[in-house]
Amino acid sequence: MALPTDKPSFGVLDGVKVVYSAVEIAAPTAAAIMGEWGADVTWIENVWTGDSMRDTAWVKEMERRNMRSISMNPFSDEGKEALRAIVKDADIFIESGKGPMYARKGITDEFLWEINPKLVIVHVSGFGQYGDEEQINSAAYDLTVAAYAGIVTQNGSPDQPMNISPYLGDYINSLMIISSSLAALHRVRVTGEGESIDMAMYETLLRVGTYYMMDYMNAGITYPRPGARHQNLCGIGIYECKDGYIGLCLYGVPQNKYLLETIGLGHLWGTDEYPEGTSALWLDSPKADLIQETLEAYLKTQSKYDVQRDFVAHRIAAQVVNEFGDILEAEHVQARECFIEWENAEGKTIKGLNTFPKFRRNPGAFWRPMPALGGDTRDILKRAGYADEAIEALIASGTVKTADED
Repeated sequence: MALPTDKPSFGVLDGVKVVYSAVEIAAPTAAAIMGEWGADVTWIENVWTGDSMRDTAWVKEMERRNMRSISMNPFSDEGKEALRAIVKDADIFIESGKGPMYARKGITDEFLWEINPKLVIVHVSGFGQYGDEEQINSAAYDLTVAAYAGIVTQNGSPDQPMNISPYLGDYINSLMIISSSLAALHRVRVTGEGESIDMAMYETLLRVGTYYMMDYMNAGITYPRPGARHQNLCGIGIYECKDGYIGLCLYGVPQNKYLLETIGLGHLWGTDEYPEGTSALWLDSPKADLIQETLEAYLKTQSKYDVQRDFVAHRIAAQVVNEFGDILEAEHVQARECFIEWENAEGKTIKGLNTFPKFRRNPGAFWRPMPALGGDTRDILKRAGYADEAIEALIASGTVKTADED
């Protein structure tokens, strides 16, 4: 079906123009979310196979909504000028590659600022634009940057570190790209000067994963990998019930007292080991092993739903571990319209996420499904000021491709 080309007015980012050249998740998802919030998004794909996200069966339909696709080679002489034409009225340009790849190919910050001095430029890479040459030129995915940043070593069992799935390293960086680019855009509107952001994905994960690293840096403390539990507190983690699993976060004086009474260890409360007023049951406390073992044994005899109702009623954070079907059927999730349906470019009904968060006065929206590779090449170039003859010349030279060539 023919897709709309003129973005309607909606959202908190209405009037903001974002252009990005990247594949997979981190940078594209940042652009996609800004598109959900009302930004006008242009998606630059290569002239060979396009974005590798297209190889997925379903997630591509969610991650590439609300954007136009141009298939082009931005690194040829003609491609560089086409890129400058596309970003001349943009607010944010996001690129992703190994280290300073764009600069090495002649697309420097200054090259883009010549045509748009107010442009916010975001360079997304695994290890940054400068530093150890071998490191910054290493291939990087969310797993490898998480491994480098010390996130992986904090998760898993004592015998085996574990990846943070699914693709959390990417998605966390998506949010950092959004926040930093919009912060820079705010500053640009104060000063009139563009900004360049060196977004090293591993550094974002350092920011996320330094909670316990602070203990190591300042006191030499290293906590064991906790598996499905907590590094240093009782009653926090994923526990097995007789009909599934439940997540618990035990903290607070009345919460600790109630839990000990419930599992048959109420006699410990008010002793020298656990005096009244104890807000945390530390794993290095005298009866920690007994508490953990007794809690585990108790929960295995209980229904996860009964535990949730009981504990929540006594102000203990407890939540059944939902499977996909549970989430989709949950009344709360349905009441908040977290999932929606739409038609893709082929007219097929797709089920996926709605936009978040829920802005009250300027809500997000979806105005078009994922376009074909190069489906908007001509439209984007016309908007950038190219005449029909010039567009045909770019097509003939192989600088750009259109969907009808595939």
